[in-house]
Parts: sequence; C-alpha cells; structure tokens
Amino acid sequence: MPRQPPLNTLLLTSLAMLAFAANSLLCRFALGGESIDAATFTSVRLLTGALTLSLLMLPRWRNGRRPTGGLRSAAFLFTYMVFFSFAYTSLAAGTGALVLFGAVQLTMFGSALRAGEHFAVWSWVGLGCAISGLVFLVAPGVTAPDPLGAALMAIAGIAWGAYSLLGRKTDDPLAATATSFIYCVPPVILVSLVFLDDFHASTGGLILAAASGAIASGCGYAIWYAALRGLSASRAATVQLSVPAIAAFGGVLLLSEAITLRLLVASAATLGGVAIVLAQRKPA
Repeated sequence: MPRQPPLNTLLLTSLAMLAFAANSLLCRFALGGESIDAATFTSVRLLTGALTLSLLMLPRWRNGRRPTGGLRSAAFLFTYMVFFSFAYTSLAAGTGALVLFGAVQLTMFGSALRAGEHFAVWSWVGLGCAISGLVFLVAPGVTAPDPLGAALMAIAGIAWGAYSLLGRKTDDPLAATATSFIYCVPPVILVSLVFLDDFHASTGGLILAAASGAIASGCGYAIWYAALRGLSASRAATVQLSVPAIAAFGGVLLLSEAITLRLLVASAATLGGVAIVLAQRKPA
C-alpha cells in the first residue's frame, strides 16, 4: 500500500491518542464509580461503536461494497474490550495501566524484533524515558494487584497489541474497524446474558458507555488503524505510552484536579521519550 505523508501520520496518531485518553477517562468514571456493570458497559460500548461505524459505512455499502475485515481482528478486539472491563473491577487505575501497557509493549516489541525491525540507540533511550515517566506517574496508585484482575488485564494488553499489529496491514481502516465491531456484537450480547445476574446500570453509566463506544472507541479505533499505516510496530507501541499522561491532563481540565510536580515531571519524561522515538528516521 502507498505510504502516507509523515504529517498525516502525526495528525492521525495525535487524534488517536486523544481518543484513547478520553476512553480511559470514560471507562474510569463508569466502572470506577460502579454506575454500570462491566458486561453491560462492554455491550453498550460495542453496540454504539458498531452502530456509529455502520452509519458511516452505509453509503459505501449501498453502492454495492460489502463489509470487509478479518475474524482475527474482531476476536482480538472482543477479547481486549471484555477482559479490560472486567479487569478494572478489581484493579486500581495505576496498577491496571502498568499491566495493560506492559503487555502491549511486550506483544508489539516482540513482534517487531522477530520481524527484524531496526531500533536505533536513541530510540531505546526514548523508550526508557517514556516507560520511566509512566511508572513515575502511576506509582502513587500502584498496589499489589489482584491475581485474577492482573491476568485479565494482561490478556487484554496482549489482545490490543495483536489488534494493533493487524491494523498495520489494512488498506481500508474505516471498513476494517466497522466490520470488526459488527462481528463482535453477537458474542458480547452472549457475555451480557451470562452475567445477567450482575446487571446494574444508571443513566449516567449508560451515557458514559455510549460515548466511549461511539466516539472514543468506534471513531478512535478507525483513526488508529489509519495512523498505523505510517508507523512501525515499535513506534506504534511506544506512542501509546503517552495515553496515561494525556488522560491525567484531561482530569486536570475536566475535573479541576491539581497540577502536581509529579504530573509535570512524569509527563515531560513520557511525552519527551515518545517524541525522541518518533523523531528517529527509519532506515531505508
């Protein structure tokens, strides 16, 4: 497929990270506040995402173009969403972030190294800065994780890493994302039926789940798939470390949370490390 201009990749990547950070905040508000159960949150998130993407794709489908996409992408997306939601019912936000992004990094970097992807010395330095910043940022909220919750989050991280790697091979990001969401609808409804006894949902929880699905997940993941066409696997893995820092600043802007020295230092290290990695030229 043709390479997209670097500026396009930068813009798409930035928008995707903002969507991921928004998703983090929405999930934290809904599940942390116990305004909705994990199964219902995931179902509403997937259903609204599938509906939004279907509406965007409808004109193309009316012109005779059938939905395209792989079952593998849908399976990884479903696994990530379900395991992520249930993991956060027993994990603190900081602990969950470390387990999730640790699993994502291992998955995507492992794939990059196996494929022989070159990673310059300065890129390793940038990655180290970004990881150190993440650890420093979430350290106050890190506690000994619940074993089941940690296992669920690790599986979610591996699934998201695999889903991202598959996205680098698609030539139609919107169609691929829409098809993955649509394929996920039947199994996620089955999950809700299995956990029907745990059902509880307030109006606020449903609104948060719908916003997470329609905007932050549906549109956000399509943008991410588009950005991945211009990112190597290692860069795609590294740039996601910026999400907790962006989400933290989102809490400052939206919830009037205090700007602390820890937040400033950690964010500078994380975002600076990501910038170092992105600034390195890829070998010919």
